[in-house]
Amino acid sequence: MLKIARVLLLGLLLIFWFLFGLLLCLVRPRHPNNVYVFARMYHAVCPLIGVRIKVTVAEEAKSVGPSVYVCNHQSNFDIFTVTGAVMPGVVAVGKKSLLWLPFFGLIFWLSGNVLIDRSNRSRAIGTIGQVVNRIKERGTSIWMFPEGTRSQGRGLLPFKVGAFHTAVQAEVPVVPIVCSSYFGQIDLNRWDNGEVLVEVLPPLCSKEHGAAGIRELSTICRDQMEAKLAELDSKLGHSRAA
Repeated sequence: MLKIARVLLLGLLLIFWFLFGLLLCLVRPRHPNNVYVFARMYHAVCPLIGVRIKVTVAEEAKSVGPSVYVCNHQSNFDIFTVTGAVMPGVVAVGKKSLLWLPFFGLIFWLSGNVLIDRSNRSRAIGTIGQVVNRIKERGTSIWMFPEGTRSQGRGLLPFKVGAFHTAVQAEVPVVPIVCSSYFGQIDLNRWDNGEVLVEVLPPLCSKEHGAAGIRELSTICRDQMEAKLAELDSKLGHSRAA
């Protein structure tokens, strides 16, 4: 019964967000702060699904300027959990197929996010060039999931290097964001689904690596995120994924 009530309420909120989002995007189409507004709305749902979120931001990350934010990607519930760490002026990069999701897909694009065709390598590379220009010309920050897919309880997956290519070409820092492991923790039939910790780490300078050091930058970032994930899970008493 609780799950049914939550799903119905989430469905009503989804319709409201779609209508509100269309109005907002008509008033200020693809504005860089549209994504921040939607992120706050989605994040506000966490108490409804019984999850307590604590977001911690490193001092160095509070005034970092245009950046490439990279975050671990666990499940569809990320739209409610990690969105608490989205800053003003940030847009996301997602796969083109998101456009076909009912309600969400159209708003995702209209709000200013970037869609890439991962099935076509040449188009994806061209899109990275467009993202780099957007960062340089508009001072926009980019949010990416370097794992490329949902980990679904498998720990931190290997990183793809697109986010790090983008940072190096745009000459902006990489800001790692880590969300504690919560896959399988959320049960919509349960009142209390526990706590999730989200931490924004200090920026990593991309300029000192250059084009030849993209893989090294990716490795350093992943190592830091993996260590932080283990730390956050330990604080919550979670066993580390194999």
